[in-house]
Amino acid sequence: MLKTHYCGELKKGLVGSKVTLAGWVDRRRDHGDLIFIDLRDRTGIAQVVFNPQISKKSHAVAEQMRSEYVLKVTGEVSLRPSGTENLKLPSGAIEVIADEVEILNTSKTPPFYINEDTEVDENVRLKYRYLDLRRERMLKNLILRDNVVKFVRDFLHDKGFLEIETPILIKSTPEGARDYLVPSRLYPGQFYALPQSPQQLKQLLMVAGVEKYFQIAKCFRDEDSRADRQPEHTQLDIEMSFVEEEDILKLMEELFTGLIEKVKPDKRVIKPFPRINYKDALEKYGSDKPDLRFGMEMRDLTDIAGQSEFSVFKKVVADGGKIKGICAQGCADYTRSQLEELNKFVQSYGAGGLLTFALGSAPGDINNLTSDTVKSVAAKYMTLEQIKEIGQRLDAKLGDLILVVAGKPKVVDKALGELRREMGQRLKLADPNLLAFAFIVNFPLFTWNEETKHWEPEHHPFVWPWPEDVSILEKNPGKVRAHCYDIVCNGFELASGSIRIHTPELQRRIFRFLGYSDAEIEEKFGGFLGAFEYGAPPHGGIAPGIDRLVMILAGESTIREVMAFPKNQNAVDLMLEAPSVVREEQLKELHIRLRDD
Repeated sequence: MLKTHYCGELKKGLVGSKVTLAGWVDRRRDHGDLIFIDLRDRTGIAQVVFNPQISKKSHAVAEQMRSEYVLKVTGEVSLRPSGTENLKLPSGAIEVIADEVEILNTSKTPPFYINEDTEVDENVRLKYRYLDLRRERMLKNLILRDNVVKFVRDFLHDKGFLEIETPILIKSTPEGARDYLVPSRLYPGQFYALPQSPQQLKQLLMVAGVEKYFQIAKCFRDEDSRADRQPEHTQLDIEMSFVEEEDILKLMEELFTGLIEKVKPDKRVIKPFPRINYKDALEKYGSDKPDLRFGMEMRDLTDIAGQSEFSVFKKVVADGGKIKGICAQGCADYTRSQLEELNKFVQSYGAGGLLTFALGSAPGDINNLTSDTVKSVAAKYMTLEQIKEIGQRLDAKLGDLILVVAGKPKVVDKALGELRREMGQRLKLADPNLLAFAFIVNFPLFTWNEETKHWEPEHHPFVWPWPEDVSILEKNPGKVRAHCYDIVCNGFELASGSIRIHTPELQRRIFRFLGYSDAEIEEKFGGFLGAFEYGAPPHGGIAPGIDRLVMILAGESTIREVMAFPKNQNAVDLMLEAPSVVREEQLKELHIRLRDD
């Protein structure tokens, strides 16, 4: 090693010792006779003093140094003079008096400050990601991610799981998103696919008798990027044989609570994790991944508002729609421009508009509400008692603002649910140090796609339906319940899982219902289903997203901040300039010709 110690290891106990450090120049301060260098490595910063009375040669070299130069320094550890200590640094009580120094490499001036957490355009950061990762915040995120993965591996090994890798080049099968395809040179016109998940492979491991499998798995999906999504992501893939739904949920709660206590003890966790029915989640929060750190639950107001003379409400009820609302505490004084901003917000999610009720200006009991203190375009079409009843249902008080959306049930739930999340952020209702995990359970097996006019799997086609609902699978598919479950936290979905179908007859029946012919089933899933004819055990699993989990633990807003080398929002690698054009010779080898159009 070129160093005897890391910078962050230096403490008072090493005073008088000779050490050798290596790292980057974080800051340089020239005080004339004395030159001070803050030397940085992965573990922290150590102050190095270059004194010409100790070593003229080292002092002369220090005069040439600039930010991000790479150094090797040898010197004696000394206490800093009284009054010059830096209590913000673990090594702030000591310094190294240099007697030897070597510049291992120089550096151009970086495109942004490495030693300051200043705002930098994300595309610039991604282009120079190797510099961005030197910054303290990013390094902490990488260390946190490493700690999370290490804990997961240790935890599951202690529970008797085997870590098994599965192939990256597999067969293209329909699993919900577009595949990334890889052309085969040896088999012209044929393609491998990069796995969207190891779904079939982990189920085949259960057929193989592994019983407890896990993998820190790379997954690839050709879908539009967003804050918590990337073309490639990492998930903790888990599968178990001879288990029921409750076994998997208990394992996950133990894993996550133990993980937080170990790697992020500053975070609080609500225990035990609540179980929320899928329908209840949509009804109360407008989302199957609700943020439970604050209340502001949605309430159905259809029965009250539908009795009013307000034409908008009457038409919605006549058309079979819903009227729902939330209460924003203390927001009755919102201005017209603020209300219009909220109106445009719900319209962006498909709602016709937002109706508001400002309940007076001063705090007080809802029963003291008068007609003169209500501000709403609907007020003159409703009785005071109806407005009070709406307020009581929403636990509103004087001084609060009631926000109402009316229309088709799915649109209302989506728009009002997003508005709830938005108001929670605006009013700072969510404790940033609280991790509100929950299990969402009792999903439907199928969901109706209005665009294609077809039934689709709510999760994927391998989910075990409730046995008592199998008889109505084709007759009433919307009522079939599924043994699947999600883990959510602070408004994000962290994991999806299910008990799997393990009999070939039922799996073929599901495929046929979804529109696959027997020939298509054999072509796409023949090998998979053939394995089930050799004694497949009952099994189930779950797959938490590593990127999203670390993002939440780090308090970041996108998963790009916790990945070493992510793509940007347009799925482009700015550092390596990918995707890129390849040579014509490569295309010929793969028997591919590009069209001009």
